[in-house]
Amino acid sequence: MSVIVEFRVSAGNFELGQILSVEGNSTVELERLVPLGEATVPLFWVHNSSRDSFVEGVQGHPSVDEAHVVDVFDDRTLFTLKWDAKQDRLIDALRANEGQVTSAVGTSASWKLEVRFPSHETLSAFSTTAAEEGIGLEVIRVYNPAEPDVQPWYGLTEPQFEALTLAIRRGYYDIPRGCTTKELADELGISGQAVTERLRRAIVALVSYTLPVDDE
Repeated sequence: MSVIVEFRVSAGNFELGQILSVEGNSTVELERLVPLGEATVPLFWVHNSSRDSFVEGVQGHPSVDEAHVVDVFDDRTLFTLKWDAKQDRLIDALRANEGQVTSAVGTSASWKLEVRFPSHETLSAFSTTAAEEGIGLEVIRVYNPAEPDVQPWYGLTEPQFEALTLAIRRGYYDIPRGCTTKELADELGISGQAVTERLRRAIVALVSYTLPVDDE
């Protein structure tokens, strides 16, 4: 079963982020990636930025073959870019592990990407590859696309998230324990049995959405 991950990466930590460098409150929004043989041609929107200076800066990058304007609106411009993606460690790691970029938005500081992987195993392999390449990723959300309404806490519901984070803050999982089940129950306003069950379900959900556990 496929899995979708949303993560943030520093703009200077991968080749495309360096190429599409913006300043101030400008943003870059990927329209789509079009593979053409050995090349990967992205279409992307640039918001609140000078078209001429941006294109000039992009074309000056050694990995870029061509960049030109496709369409122009008052507040944004659509560009296309021909470049050598072989030099990009992040794109290479995604390609090697069958990751498909479904959305990407960049600022001067960082990029937020949403990527679909065929399975938890391929997502795990991508994470390992990124770590080995020294690409720092901040994972925001991991979810099953069959459940699009899942809360943005790795598959946890809001009550599960509340109970689990409270238990960690109060030292419930410390040795020795910093609080009892009754103390957690009193603070949450539920029974001790409900706390235990909520924490159990939270851990199952967290593991299911973040680790490569087979459905069987």
